[in-house]
Amino acid sequence: MEYKILILGNGGREYAIGLHLLKDSRCKKLYFAPGNGGTFHIGENFSFSTHQDLIEKIQKFDINLVIIGPEAYIIDGISDSLRLAGIKVFGPSKKAGILEGSKAYMKDFITRYKVPTASYIQTSDFIKAKEFLETLQSPYVIKADGLCAGKGVIITSNKQEALQSIQEMLSGEKFGNEGKCVVIEEYLDGIELSVFAICDGKDYVLLPACQDHKRLLDNDMGPNTGGMGAYAPAPFCDDNLMKKIANKIIQPTLDGLKQENNPFEGVLFAGIMVRDINGEKEPFLLEYNVRFGDPECEVLMPLLKTPLIDICESVIKREIKKVKIEFYEKSALAVVIASKEYPYTQAKPQKITFNNYDESLGHIVFAGVTMQDKNMIATGGRVLLSVGIGENLKIAKDNAYQIIKSIDFSGMQYRRDIGHRIDEVCK
Repeated sequence: MEYKILILGNGGREYAIGLHLLKDSRCKKLYFAPGNGGTFHIGENFSFSTHQDLIEKIQKFDINLVIIGPEAYIIDGISDSLRLAGIKVFGPSKKAGILEGSKAYMKDFITRYKVPTASYIQTSDFIKAKEFLETLQSPYVIKADGLCAGKGVIITSNKQEALQSIQEMLSGEKFGNEGKCVVIEEYLDGIELSVFAICDGKDYVLLPACQDHKRLLDNDMGPNTGGMGAYAPAPFCDDNLMKKIANKIIQPTLDGLKQENNPFEGVLFAGIMVRDINGEKEPFLLEYNVRFGDPECEVLMPLLKTPLIDICESVIKREIKKVKIEFYEKSALAVVIASKEYPYTQAKPQKITFNNYDESLGHIVFAGVTMQDKNMIATGGRVLLSVGIGENLKIAKDNAYQIIKSIDFSGMQYRRDIGHRIDEVCK
């Protein structure tokens, strides 16, 4: 069967999915909506205004598979509209999307099903928030309830700053309506992992664990961002730890969703904190997302040996257990190259200059870019990703930073220490 595939979204995640699909001879045409200046070179971009407008364009272009990238489209219910129109779509329902759409709902839900997580309160009352904060030791974790493009989490050791952030969220000054309910959590220290489950509503398969780097600056300093880099596979996530993640976190969550008549179909992304409890690695759930992570997707896609088309089809048919999901025995590391003002404000557009690089090292992923007069322009916060591929993580890291030398634009910033624990792991 030949495929014309639409990828919804405009970031690096969507570009990375497109690059993987292009390797499949069954993929005859790629479309992106709305796409970016990079996806323009590997497929066809188009925009849409309403669900009906999208459906009509899908039908016009004879698109026979839709893959949803960002969470906003899931929360908006696009997958439900497409399914009602008889269009095959890879992405969970709006109802299941609430696991990411509301942090308060997610915390209440996983508490009901005894998934290990940090102690917390969810409230719209500043007095209650302040009282709970007084029971915690620093640092303090404050989360806006709704979607905030990866920027709705504040972690600070300053109590006054924490209280000010709560006040700004509840008033709507910070994050608008998305922050008018807050979740305040106990801070969990440990090693953070990103774990993805491909779910078909009945069964699931876990993908290799990744590690994201959320902080803006080297040595994990500065504000939280949407992610400044990632690598896979994470070598300290052994089989025993993965079994614990499956049995204590993923399985009870999916069982709970089914029990509440809300089966999950698509990618369930678990943000995990691994803590040392009496000499044992124990996983705690930090958050759920209902799609591939960004930048984790950019390191998983080049390692994925099984065609993504087969994975999507198996989920749609509720036959995920019939597909053997395999990965190449290599490693990938991605470094995000961001604009000068990220994540604070939008920077002025800047022309990007590219020089030749050895493509055996890896590749560049295009994210916050547009095309103007045949020039690539940095217009977003996270602009590009340099993805290094190698026989091990050390080589992948070296390759990613080698590729960066071929990229230049005014104000570009990136972390110099993505994978800073790799040297001790790869000895």
